Amino acid sequence: MKRILIVDDEQSMREVLAILLKKEGFEVLTAGSRAEAAAALATCAVDMILTDVRLPDGDGIEILRHVKSASPETVVIVMTGYGTSADAVAARKLGAFAYLFKPFDVDEVRIVIRDALATRDLRDENVRLKREVGGRFGLEQLVGVSTAMTSLFEMVRAIAPASSTVLVTGESGTGKELVARAIHGLSPRSGRPFVSVNCGALPDTLLESELFGHMKGSFTDAHQTKKGLFEAAHVGTLFLDEVGETSPAMQVKLLRALQDHRIRRVGGNDEIEVDVRVIAATNASLETLVREKRFREDLFYRLQVIPVHAPPLRERREDIPILADYFLQRLSRAMGKRVVKVSDAAMDILERYSWPGNVRELENVIERAVALETTEAVLPERLPEALRSAEAPGAVAALGPGFALDVHLRDVEARLLRQAFAQAGDDRGRAAELLGVSPRQLRYLLHKHGSPLDKNWQG
Repeated sequence: MKRILIVDDEQSMREVLAILLKKEGFEVLTAGSRAEAAAALATCAVDMILTDVRLPDGDGIEILRHVKSASPETVVIVMTGYGTSADAVAARKLGAFAYLFKPFDVDEVRIVIRDALATRDLRDENVRLKREVGGRFGLEQLVGVSTAMTSLFEMVRAIAPASSTVLVTGESGTGKELVARAIHGLSPRSGRPFVSVNCGALPDTLLESELFGHMKGSFTDAHQTKKGLFEAAHVGTLFLDEVGETSPAMQVKLLRALQDHRIRRVGGNDEIEVDVRVIAATNASLETLVREKRFREDLFYRLQVIPVHAPPLRERREDIPILADYFLQRLSRAMGKRVVKVSDAAMDILERYSWPGNVRELENVIERAVALETTEAVLPERLPEALRSAEAPGAVAALGPGFALDVHLRDVEARLLRQAFAQAGDDRGRAAELLGVSPRQLRYLLHKHGSPLDKNWQG
């Protein structure tokens, strides 16, 4: 049963709220002063505090400040009959979940309390899951309390015990490999190897050697026999990132390995039995590639026994402040700096931005900001110009006479290319990741949009 402390010098208010909360199934404590509240908190823990601002021996803001320092997970709602919007903003900055002006509607209070406790429960669940699995395989970037992330955590836990093949889909930077590591870490194979390879980063001949190994003398540089990643991942998990980038010939070899659980080294004659759980990932639509005859349908179904989707950051915006604060605390400690928060103005910019590079891009932006910041709060000017000048999500061009869709789309494409190269520091591979395209697609786009971008590409 959740326990709530009501702090108000008006006995009638305490009684009304106590009756309401007890009907809702809560255990209720009451205090008429700051001293009584301190005594109550000294004897037992509470899940929530509803406190008036004006108390006979102090004010509720001091209670808020003390509680958030001693017990950050405790939810605090501040009430007042004399406050202003400025007071409300100050209370929220100190960590209050809500600021209610008296007189208030009983139903309003009921809804606010339910929302506050539901938010706390989601945060607790997120922390619990991170403690359960994060220490074993690193779930640092899979942070969030959104519905999308809660569903993802539940999916990971449900499918981890099986040995079925998993296909993780999602845009670049959404944490697909972290999802794969989470599945492996919760599985019976957790004590065995987790081996990862980016299929799109290697040419066919090298990828075949990496995956299946080779025999000494099988090609010019094969000076000794080498085990492949399938063998290295034996009784463990093999993560095939960007599997949609593989060639038709490689797809045949992968299909055979998945079907037969046997592989053959390049230049070898013997078949080697392997016990490997394969988790594949792609930021491309394999269904589209199948329709275009660029990906084998039988391999697609073999990979997508269990589909898992890593949501883009723009579809879970409520996680942006949590992620930003998480990265800021971690990076500030790593750099030995005392940057303790993101300013409200800077946070507004972060929440407005569309995040084409998803969580990875947010982490990079926070790292840059912490490195540049000289105060205790990240200021807007420490954020990249691409973020500060970004339009609000959902903004569209004005339609009417003179509007040309092809011209508008070309301009948007060119702007995103410039933005990607600016954020990637002219690193072409990183720019491709931010845009969620393959190196081949990026070369086409650079050729299409002309020399200023070609210079970035050729740097």
